[in-house]
Amino acid sequence: MDSSLSSLLEKAVRNGQLLSSSLENIRLLLAGAQGDTAPRAVDELARQGAWQELNDRFYKTLSFGTGGLRGRTIGSIVTSAEQGAGGPNGRPEHPAVGTACMNHFNVGRAMRGLIIYMRRFLTEAGIGRRPLIAIGHDTRHFSRDFAEFCARIATDLGCDTALFDGPCSTPEVSFAIRELNADAGVVITASHNPAHDNGFKAYFADGAQLIAPHDKGVIAEVNRLTSDAYEPLPETERGALRILGPEFDRIFMDRLKTIILRPAEFERGGSSVVYTRLHGTGGRCIIPLLRELGCKVSTVAAQDELDGRFPTVASPNPENAPALAMAIEQANATRADIVIATDPDSDRMGIAARNASGEMELLTGNQIGSLLLWYRCMTMLETGMITPQNLSHTTVIKTFVTTPLQDAIAHSFGIPVVNVLTGFKYIAAKLGKYEEAIPAELRRGYRGMSERQTRALRLEHSRFFVFGGEESYGYLAQDFVRDKDANAAALLIAELAAWAANRGTSLLQILEKIFTQFGVYLEAGKSLVMEGADGAAKIAALAQSYSDAPPTVMDGARVAAVRDYSKGDLTDAEGDPIPAEKMLFVDLEDGRSFAVRPSGTEPKIKYYLFAHGAPGSDVAASRTRVSAVLGSLWAALEADARHRMA
Repeated sequence: MDSSLSSLLEKAVRNGQLLSSSLENIRLLLAGAQGDTAPRAVDELARQGAWQELNDRFYKTLSFGTGGLRGRTIGSIVTSAEQGAGGPNGRPEHPAVGTACMNHFNVGRAMRGLIIYMRRFLTEAGIGRRPLIAIGHDTRHFSRDFAEFCARIATDLGCDTALFDGPCSTPEVSFAIRELNADAGVVITASHNPAHDNGFKAYFADGAQLIAPHDKGVIAEVNRLTSDAYEPLPETERGALRILGPEFDRIFMDRLKTIILRPAEFERGGSSVVYTRLHGTGGRCIIPLLRELGCKVSTVAAQDELDGRFPTVASPNPENAPALAMAIEQANATRADIVIATDPDSDRMGIAARNASGEMELLTGNQIGSLLLWYRCMTMLETGMITPQNLSHTTVIKTFVTTPLQDAIAHSFGIPVVNVLTGFKYIAAKLGKYEEAIPAELRRGYRGMSERQTRALRLEHSRFFVFGGEESYGYLAQDFVRDKDANAAALLIAELAAWAANRGTSLLQILEKIFTQFGVYLEAGKSLVMEGADGAAKIAALAQSYSDAPPTVMDGARVAAVRDYSKGDLTDAEGDPIPAEKMLFVDLEDGRSFAVRPSGTEPKIKYYLFAHGAPGSDVAASRTRVSAVLGSLWAALEADARHRMA
């Protein structure tokens, strides 16, 4: 850093314009940065007096959250140094400069930190072979660049690498890790975030995202790296690169077909589907699979294009109604029964279904998960896949903030439920536990076994995973993928819709019957968004305030119970310790409840509100009452949050 820039930055710190942590991180990045893009970009922003932008880019170094590494890859202000000659789909030539941004500096450090930790882990385990890493990416800006960059680092540092030939879904990478017996995996994606974001998701040898102690171990290695420069091994010691293409997709798709419980439903006619990939990766496997199964499916042509700008939607998030607008319009024009939408990396799925008035109605993630859970429990028992005699060896796994309706449904079939923290890595950890519980001599070759074989082993020696999910539109019904999977979810909802149509009913009519049996369960997901360096501090302070001073009354109802997960002293239904997480769960005496937690991947603090009515009551009237008490609870929580931040 030249002296004039250094003086300008130091003066900004003294004037309170630039955070001292930002200056420290600017120096860290510039000391190790390759090329002139980074120093030019910092100099340009400083000369403009863009202190907020510099703070947002440098107030921290990206760290792993529930979804890995995630941040802006295109700044709010794009400098001329970053814009350069420009890139595909209207993006800048270079990603945003900053320690809090997704760029080659952070991606490189993350990849090298993962490799260092993985190699040490293998060495300590007495495994002397060359490591293998699987790498995939979505359709976002710089995703292919970052994936190829990671592959180059891996091979340069002596790791064999399996790189997908183009955009692929996150769950397919999880599958690839297990199928190829890889030691780790990486997906370049920011899931359903805005177009300016990207991310780095790290997986371990089990095909699941990193959990303790691996997550902390990798981050410790990443934090020791202060430069994006590294020394490649001699050519004879470098790893080999393998490209995964259509032949690997075929292996994945054939395994996915095995989770269908009643394939004949598609052959009997079933329902018609409009599917949109929202410019993402879902079409790679979902479209051919649905057509092979005999599903009547059409796609939204304008959204088939792989484009990181996501030009036809304000947000590529399938839980938002506007994202499904084009698909719903097409469904209305063709009289299709349901709409299926998946996010850019195809791990989340949203749907719309036709109601009694003939209009397309969006379902929440909680409702979709409840329908799929009900159908799988009912069908597995009807077909003898599971029996009353082995129900104690089955399980449903969901997150604490997913609707308790799913607990009620599973328990009505006699199936145990385990609630875990937010993040599919915790569901995956349970699946790993159940696999390990099978005697070693019997589980040899487990990953190559069929679903029928592994189900038999788990039902006899461990626990068979019936279904799992989270309220944020993530679902899983199989053991051979260890992350949420919209490819599988699309098949499952299409199967359920076909089953319903063949019996003269519909998804929404089934949901109505479930509400009649168990009572109307409604949930509300709310959040307070606070971006940038200032926002991060406010989120942290607000989250801490709930732990320091939990509420005793909310919206006129006394608090019946408080569960503070930040203490790290709670256990789950199986007696396993629950890792410490900043989340407070509050039960009110009137039956309502709510949870509050800071997001691990987005600049927001999240609120989860729950309420339900009595079974057997008038569903429409009960829905109105429950919705009203949820609205009242949110108004009280908002007012309480403002008071806490005052």
